[in-house]
Amino acid sequence: MPAEFPDFRLGNVLATSFTATLTERRGDAVERIPTPRRLIDWLAVNGLAVDSCTTAQLELAWALRESIHVAATATALQDALPASAVQVINDCSIEGRASAILTPERDRRWRLSSASRVEDALGVIAADAISIIAGERDGRLALCASPTCRAAFFDTSQSRSRKWCDMNTCGNRQKKARFKANQRKNTGVPGTSLPRNSE
Repeated sequence: MPAEFPDFRLGNVLATSFTATLTERRGDAVERIPTPRRLIDWLAVNGLAVDSCTTAQLELAWALRESIHVAATATALQDALPASAVQVINDCSIEGRASAILTPERDRRWRLSSASRVEDALGVIAADAISIIAGERDGRLALCASPTCRAAFFDTSQSRSRKWCDMNTCGNRQKKARFKANQRKNTGVPGTSLPRNSE
Protein backbone atom coordinates (compact mmCIF):
# COMPACT_ATOMS: atom_id res chain seq x y z
CA MET A 1 0.00 0.00 0.00
CA PRO A 2 1.26 3.49 -0.76
CA ALA A 3 3.44 4.94 1.98
CA GLU A 4 1.70 8.33 1.83
CA PHE A 5 -1.46 6.86 3.32
CA PRO A 6 -1.79 6.14 7.05
CA ASP A 7 -2.20 2.51 8.09
CA PHE A 8 -5.65 1.07 8.60
CA ARG A 9 -6.87 0.40 12.12
CA LEU A 10 -8.45 -3.03 11.93
CA GLY A 11 -10.67 -4.42 14.66
CA ASN A 12 -12.92 -7.42 15.18
CA VAL A 13 -16.17 -5.58 14.41
CA LEU A 14 -16.68 -4.55 10.80
CA ALA A 15 -18.89 -1.50 11.41
CA THR A 16 -16.69 0.14 14.03
CA SER A 17 -13.54 -0.74 12.08
CA PHE A 18 -15.14 1.16 9.22
CA THR A 19 -15.77 4.22 11.37
CA ALA A 20 -12.08 4.02 12.37
CA THR A 21 -11.14 5.00 8.82
CA LEU A 22 -11.44 8.55 10.19
CA THR A 23 -9.51 8.90 13.44
CA GLU A 24 -8.72 11.69 15.88
CA ARG A 25 -12.09 13.26 15.10
CA ARG A 26 -11.69 15.85 17.88
CA GLY A 27 -8.04 16.57 17.24
CA ASP A 28 -6.11 16.62 13.98
CA ALA A 29 -8.38 14.28 12.03
CA VAL A 30 -6.69 11.52 10.02
CA GLU A 31 -8.57 10.35 6.90
CA ARG A 32 -7.55 6.77 6.13
CA ILE A 33 -9.67 6.33 2.97
CA PRO A 34 -9.09 9.64 1.14
CA THR A 35 -9.33 8.18 -2.37
CA PRO A 36 -11.49 5.62 -4.18
CA ARG A 37 -8.42 3.34 -4.50
CA ARG A 38 -7.89 3.46 -0.74
CA LEU A 39 -11.52 2.45 -0.12
CA ILE A 40 -10.99 -0.51 -2.47
CA ASP A 41 -7.93 -1.47 -0.41
CA TRP A 42 -9.84 -1.24 2.89
CA LEU A 43 -12.74 -3.32 1.58
CA ALA A 44 -10.34 -6.00 0.27
CA VAL A 45 -8.54 -6.23 3.64
CA ASN A 46 -11.95 -6.80 5.24
CA GLY A 47 -13.09 -9.57 2.89
CA LEU A 48 -15.33 -7.32 0.76
CA ALA A 49 -13.28 -7.03 -2.44
CA VAL A 50 -14.75 -4.86 -5.19
CA ASP A 51 -13.53 -4.27 -8.73
CA SER A 52 -13.75 -0.49 -8.86
CA CYS A 53 -14.88 2.61 -6.99
CA THR A 54 -16.02 6.01 -8.22
CA THR A 55 -15.79 9.32 -6.40
CA ALA A 56 -19.57 9.19 -5.88
CA GLN A 57 -19.27 5.75 -4.26
CA LEU A 58 -16.48 7.02 -2.00
CA GLU A 59 -18.74 9.90 -0.93
CA LEU A 60 -21.52 7.38 -0.20
CA ALA A 61 -19.05 5.38 1.91
CA TRP A 62 -18.11 8.52 3.86
CA ALA A 63 -21.81 9.27 4.43
CA LEU A 64 -22.39 5.73 5.74
CA ARG A 65 -19.30 5.90 7.94
CA GLU A 66 -20.38 9.15 9.54
CA SER A 67 -23.95 7.92 10.00
CA ILE A 68 -22.71 4.78 11.76
CA HIS A 69 -20.43 6.92 13.95
CA VAL A 70 -23.30 9.27 14.91
CA ALA A 71 -25.71 6.39 15.63
CA ALA A 72 -23.11 4.37 17.56
CA THR A 73 -22.18 7.44 19.61
CA ALA A 74 -25.84 8.09 20.41
CA THR A 75 -26.23 4.45 21.45
CA ALA A 76 -23.15 4.59 23.69
CA LEU A 77 -24.53 7.74 25.35
CA GLN A 78 -28.05 6.26 25.49
CA ASP A 79 -29.39 9.16 23.44
CA ALA A 80 -32.04 9.04 20.73
CA LEU A 81 -30.80 7.92 17.33
CA PRO A 82 -30.71 10.79 14.80
CA ALA A 83 -33.27 10.07 12.08
CA SER A 84 -30.92 11.16 9.28
CA ALA A 85 -28.23 8.68 10.39
CA VAL A 86 -30.77 5.86 10.65
CA GLN A 87 -32.02 6.67 7.14
CA VAL A 88 -28.54 6.48 5.58
CA ILE A 89 -27.75 3.19 7.36
CA ASN A 90 -31.07 1.66 6.31
CA ASP A 91 -30.77 2.88 2.71
CA CYS A 92 -27.28 1.38 2.40
CA SER A 93 -28.45 -1.90 3.93
CA ILE A 94 -31.37 -2.14 1.52
CA GLU A 95 -29.28 -1.18 -1.53
CA GLY A 96 -26.63 -3.85 -0.96
CA ARG A 97 -26.84 -7.28 -2.56
CA ALA A 98 -24.60 -9.71 -0.72
CA SER A 99 -25.00 -13.21 0.63
CA ALA A 100 -23.45 -14.81 3.68
CA ILE A 101 -21.63 -18.01 2.81
CA LEU A 102 -20.11 -20.68 5.04
CA THR A 103 -16.55 -21.83 4.38
CA PRO A 104 -15.29 -25.38 5.06
CA GLU A 105 -13.37 -23.86 8.00
CA ARG A 106 -16.70 -22.80 9.58
CA ASP A 107 -16.11 -19.11 8.85
CA ARG A 108 -18.74 -16.75 7.52
CA ARG A 109 -17.70 -14.84 4.41
CA TRP A 110 -19.62 -12.46 2.22
CA ARG A 111 -20.24 -12.99 -1.47
CA LEU A 112 -21.04 -9.74 -3.23
CA SER A 113 -23.09 -9.56 -6.43
CA SER A 114 -21.37 -10.63 -9.62
CA ALA A 115 -20.59 -6.96 -10.39
CA SER A 116 -18.77 -6.60 -7.04
CA ARG A 117 -20.29 -3.18 -6.47
CA VAL A 118 -19.20 -0.86 -3.65
CA GLU A 119 -22.88 -0.56 -2.70
CA ASP A 120 -22.96 -4.30 -1.97
CA ALA A 121 -19.97 -4.01 0.36
CA LEU A 122 -21.52 -0.97 2.08
CA GLY A 123 -24.72 -2.98 2.54
CA VAL A 124 -22.75 -5.59 4.53
CA ILE A 125 -21.20 -2.85 6.68
CA ALA A 126 -24.61 -1.25 7.25
CA ALA A 127 -26.12 -4.60 8.25
CA ASP A 128 -23.29 -5.13 10.73
CA ALA A 129 -23.92 -1.67 12.19
CA ILE A 130 -27.61 -2.46 12.55
CA SER A 131 -26.85 -5.64 14.48
CA ILE A 132 -24.62 -3.89 17.04
CA ILE A 133 -26.73 -0.75 17.40
CA ALA A 134 -29.88 -2.86 17.82
CA GLY A 135 -28.17 -4.81 20.61
CA GLU A 136 -28.29 -8.16 18.85
CA ARG A 137 -24.69 -9.05 19.65
CA ASP A 138 -23.02 -9.75 22.96
CA GLY A 139 -21.16 -6.59 23.89
CA ARG A 140 -21.77 -2.88 24.28
CA LEU A 141 -21.01 0.26 22.33
CA ALA A 142 -18.66 2.62 24.16
CA LEU A 143 -16.66 5.76 23.37
CA CYS A 144 -12.88 5.99 23.49
CA ALA A 145 -11.70 7.86 26.59
CA SER A 146 -9.14 9.82 24.55
CA PRO A 147 -10.39 13.42 24.36
CA THR A 148 -9.06 13.82 20.80
CA CYS A 149 -10.50 10.52 19.58
CA ARG A 150 -13.90 9.68 21.09
CA ALA A 151 -14.33 6.87 18.57
CA ALA A 152 -17.22 4.49 19.08
CA PHE A 153 -16.08 0.92 19.61
CA PHE A 154 -17.80 -2.37 20.43
CA ASP A 155 -16.64 -3.63 23.82
CA THR A 156 -16.75 -7.41 24.13
CA SER A 157 -14.43 -7.62 27.13
CA GLN A 158 -15.69 -9.77 30.00
CA SER A 159 -16.16 -6.78 32.31
CA ARG A 160 -17.43 -4.46 29.51
CA SER A 161 -15.11 -1.80 30.94
CA ARG A 162 -12.68 -1.10 28.08
CA LYS A 163 -11.68 2.58 27.94
CA TRP A 164 -9.83 2.83 24.64
CA CYS A 165 -10.80 2.09 21.07
CA ASP A 166 -7.26 0.78 20.59
CA MET A 167 -4.78 0.23 23.42
CA ASN A 168 -1.81 0.42 21.05
CA THR A 169 -2.70 3.94 19.94
CA CYS A 170 -5.09 5.89 22.13
CA GLY A 171 -4.37 3.92 25.30
CA ASN A 172 -0.60 4.22 25.00
CA ARG A 173 -0.81 7.89 24.08
CA GLN A 174 -2.84 8.64 27.21
CA LYS A 175 -0.51 6.57 29.42
CA LYS A 176 2.52 8.46 28.06
CA ALA A 177 0.80 11.81 28.62
CA ARG A 178 -0.01 10.90 32.24
CA PHE A 179 3.56 9.70 32.81
CA LYS A 180 5.03 12.94 31.44
CA ALA A 181 2.59 15.04 33.49
CA ASN A 182 3.58 13.13 36.66
CA GLN A 183 7.28 13.58 35.86
CA ARG A 184 6.84 17.33 35.41
CA LYS A 185 4.83 17.54 38.63
CA ASN A 186 7.44 15.60 40.62
CA THR A 187 10.54 17.29 39.17
CA GLY A 188 9.32 20.76 38.25
CA VAL A 189 8.54 22.19 41.71
CA PRO A 190 11.58 23.67 43.56
CA GLY A 191 12.35 22.14 46.93
CA THR A 192 10.53 18.88 46.26
CA SER A 193 11.92 15.50 45.55
CA LEU A 194 10.52 12.15 44.64
CA PRO A 195 9.05 10.35 47.63
CA ARG A 196 11.15 7.62 49.20
CA ASN A 197 9.83 4.28 50.26
CA SER A 198 9.33 4.12 54.02
CA GLU A 199 10.25 0.98 55.81
